[in-house]
Amino acid sequence: MFIQPIYNILLLPDVTYFFKKDFFADRADELEAGSDILFLFLKNEIADGIPASDAFYPVGLSAKVENISEEDVLQVRTTDRVEISDPSVDDDGIHVSFVLRPPVEDMGEDEQQAEFTELRTSLLRFVQGYQWGLWARGYILQRKNMNDMASALSEYLNLTPEEKYQILATDSVRERYTLIDRAINEFMEIAKVSSEAQEAQKGDQEQLYREAALKKQIDYLQKELDDMHPENISDVRKFEKKIQESGMNEEARKEAEKVLNRMRQEGKESHEYGLLYDYLDFVTSLSWKAPEFTPIDLKQAEEILDEDHYGLKKVKDRIIQQLAVMALNRKQYGSILLFVGAPGTGKTSIGQSIARALGRKYVRISLGGIRDEAEIRGHRRTYVGAMPGRIMEAMKRSGVSNPVMVLDEVDKLAKDYGGDPASALLEVLDPEQNSTFTDHYMNVPYDLSNVLFVCTANTTDTIPEPLLNRMEAISFPGYTAVEKYHIAKKHLIPKALETMGIQKSMLKITDGALRQIIEEYTMESGVRDLKKCIETICRSAAVELVKKGTEKTVISVTKSNLTDYLGRKQIHPERKLSSKTPGVVTGLAWTRAGGAILFIETKLTSGKGKIQITGQLGEVMKESVQIALTLVKSLYPKESKVFEDHDLHIHVPAGAVPKDGPSAGITLTTALASLVTGKAVDTDIAMTGEVSLRGGVMPIGGLPEKLMAAQRAGIKKVFIPEDNVEDLEDVAEEVKEKLEIIPVKKVTDVLKKVL
Repeated sequence: MFIQPIYNILLLPDVTYFFKKDFFADRADELEAGSDILFLFLKNEIADGIPASDAFYPVGLSAKVENISEEDVLQVRTTDRVEISDPSVDDDGIHVSFVLRPPVEDMGEDEQQAEFTELRTSLLRFVQGYQWGLWARGYILQRKNMNDMASALSEYLNLTPEEKYQILATDSVRERYTLIDRAINEFMEIAKVSSEAQEAQKGDQEQLYREAALKKQIDYLQKELDDMHPENISDVRKFEKKIQESGMNEEARKEAEKVLNRMRQEGKESHEYGLLYDYLDFVTSLSWKAPEFTPIDLKQAEEILDEDHYGLKKVKDRIIQQLAVMALNRKQYGSILLFVGAPGTGKTSIGQSIARALGRKYVRISLGGIRDEAEIRGHRRTYVGAMPGRIMEAMKRSGVSNPVMVLDEVDKLAKDYGGDPASALLEVLDPEQNSTFTDHYMNVPYDLSNVLFVCTANTTDTIPEPLLNRMEAISFPGYTAVEKYHIAKKHLIPKALETMGIQKSMLKITDGALRQIIEEYTMESGVRDLKKCIETICRSAAVELVKKGTEKTVISVTKSNLTDYLGRKQIHPERKLSSKTPGVVTGLAWTRAGGAILFIETKLTSGKGKIQITGQLGEVMKESVQIALTLVKSLYPKESKVFEDHDLHIHVPAGAVPKDGPSAGITLTTALASLVTGKAVDTDIAMTGEVSLRGGVMPIGGLPEKLMAAQRAGIKKVFIPEDNVEDLEDVAEEVKEKLEIIPVKKVTDVLKKVL
């Protein structure tokens, strides 16, 4: 059997058609009178090449060649509709299986003839008003039935390829007759509207036909205009095209089409037109299509991370582990990463490096100070000034469905009458839920499961427990002086020179000057202040270069002339005490800016046993004072009688800075013990640890930052809780090399060694 694919042709059973021989292309010579033909209907037009196996509709039409004229015109008679199955295409051609598809005979012959006669009468009446009416009358009278009439007029009917196929595919004879009747009546109405030769028709059915004809005519003319002038394409047509090409899920498509219909009905004069336009513009600007997985090159990723950031070995190892899991699963997989550390330690910028390593788009959202849940989930469109939430706004900004999204400062989310934005993030950061994230403004689900979320925070203390449980916290330790030196040489100085437009040969900052900046002009865990100092030097150098002229001018910044560029040092680094005094002990503290040393000072004065505490201590630290006092009284009962007739004053310097936390417990206890015994503690010693009423030394947090602060201050020996020994893995080797770190389990262990 000869198989012929066709597109945009109305073929119906039991009708005679005439085809030119070249319609059947190169294989036309295989056809002769009596040959069987199977017509397959294509879903889309194929200009060149062989169609794919899924390019065909499931209903075809069988036919037989009745005659071939001398002019190479084939007379073909269609026979039956057939059900197509298992289509395949290879070099030998198209192969299919098919079975007869009988019609549903739900209309008697008399009724069929009556409807056909009525339609033919309408056509004959219609053609009377035209010059070509006489010829058309004879043409119409030659038609034998409804199928014959539709086929004869098919090239004049305003039908899409899908609508033509639908007429053939309809099993019900009644339904097919209805479709043909509607199509021919619409054709007559379009002709009447175009010529304006006929009066307005009356009756409900005729009015419906006219409305449909007008709409189709408008759509057709608008499409023609849009094709001729793409720059003037109408908003409705533009959004129609965008919705079709967007790849939206079914729910989103329905909502978009619903809004589009409202926009079409309201018109540009409506006050809601702008709101509808903004909504459609937003949802069609999002990327809805699932991305193809891009292979991950772990070696290249390691090189990029090392190139962009100095140190941070444990952090980089954890990131590489995450990328390796994604590479094996060939999809987004793994925990939500939470980078925790002091400002300026590279938490945000490493997100950019991850995006570069993956070859993905990078987008950042700052969550600091957000106190309204709508900032995350968006506003409902019923509100004036409604906007999408920051998550979906960032997705639009990225233009893809799988960016690397950094949620900055999640520890600074606020909570008030506007809702709880931290709770709104629970769905966003849960891999089990975010595949159907629904923004209130969009009101349809969007798949966020392909997004690689990275969160940053300075501390986990203010992050709600349910949100913290959805993330894996990775600590960013502060940088040592050596690390800061290498970061400045490798990253900060080259970037500052490039920003200021200074060539490398024009400005030299000596190693000695750089180390002096680190030690005397900055006091932080990160490198932001160091960056500011380097930029200040570059700006001063830029002024000098412009005044002197850039030709052959070389500026050298050394230790001796550093104050000319940075002025006198503004920061006085914390240093250990120069002399030891009974009742004064050095402790270690953690702040959001990194570690710091603090001095616990105690003094007795004549009085009646009152206790005075100064230095802006918080409630927890005041409780530590009470515990320390009780321990000292129990350990030194004889010496502690001095508290009965003396007032005790406890002070922690830097009184303008609030202080709190239990980790100064061991320091307070040692200071009070030193005070009552009169034995001074060596100034080379510092300590940290919480104490219990039983005299135990309990673990604390922030050990790497505290030890770094001790090393900076010139401390030689540090006492830490024994339970914190494992945390020493996170401490830089150069810090551990310069400190004698002594783990202790009980308060008495400390007191024996220092008093």
